Amino acid sequence: MAKKHSVERSQRLLADIGGTNVRFALQSPGGKPHSFAWFKKEDYRSLTTAIRDYLRQFDARPVLDVAAFCVAAPTGRDLVEFTNSPWTFSQQAIRKTFGLERIRVINDFAAAALAIPHLSSSDWRKVGRGRRVPDRPVAVLGPGTGLGVSCLVPTSTGFTALETEGGHVTLAPFNEYEAGILSFLRPKFGHVSAERVLSGPGLVNLYKAMAPLEGRPVQRLTPATITRRAASAECQVCMDVVDMFSDMLGTVASNLALSVGARGGVYIAGGIVPKMGATFNGRRFRRRFEDKGRLSGYLKEIPTYVVTHALPAFLGLVHLLDSGQ
Repeated sequence: MAKKHSVERSQRLLADIGGTNVRFALQSPGGKPHSFAWFKKEDYRSLTTAIRDYLRQFDARPVLDVAAFCVAAPTGRDLVEFTNSPWTFSQQAIRKTFGLERIRVINDFAAAALAIPHLSSSDWRKVGRGRRVPDRPVAVLGPGTGLGVSCLVPTSTGFTALETEGGHVTLAPFNEYEAGILSFLRPKFGHVSAERVLSGPGLVNLYKAMAPLEGRPVQRLTPATITRRAASAECQVCMDVVDMFSDMLGTVASNLALSVGARGGVYIAGGIVPKMGATFNGRRFRRRFEDKGRLSGYLKEIPTYVVTHALPAFLGLVHLLDSGQ
């Protein structure tokens, strides 16, 4: 049996619920998150069963008064339905089941955005040139199981994070080759959103489209295999896929920067790019980011960063609760 852990009885429950994984932590008001745990969603029938399993690690069950969850799903209704997962849950049912006084649910990339002002320079790496302008909007996006998008908007009382579904915007081709990729994907998906290529499954979609375009046989590869083969330079198509991924992310990031006026910077979070390390082609990303015709000069001044902090969403959830939002 796993060793039990002791905590102060009164705690806040924090959860980052993505398309593939759910991560939990506890927090005492005014303290830092602790007792982190990670679960695969496919191993659990519901969020309720995953929470109960998480709480079993403590020798005395914590008294939960408040919960804050960030979800890879649209928010604004009691019932949360995930875009890339069969899970659903009722906020009020969770509140009653665990005796919570209050539950707060926000989009996962809104939580990541709220974390940005609380990161230090060791929590990100800069890609290319540009300088942040204080008190200007900040854009945040990132590929994972899906593609998350948010924005920090300055107000008289600080920054507010926008909850968006910007990962589902229609993907536009930059050139004829990319038009060929979209033509390959359109019969399968109908609407080819940015998420269809800028995500874990998106890497596979790109591979399946690009291998035939390059006259290569299509193998059954996972996202991890594609990035591994690209990193080891053992597969030219995989290398081309990662380069195309970097290019297309540059296009979508610059579209977002122009749309929100992100003079405060553009931050790439999520579960894929930070883990790619040097395999992510930052040079190509930045070149495409700045390639916007008459607005290229505007974009050259906007800095871009890859967030390397392991769990930024939890910082955002703590800020959400501590600020009373």
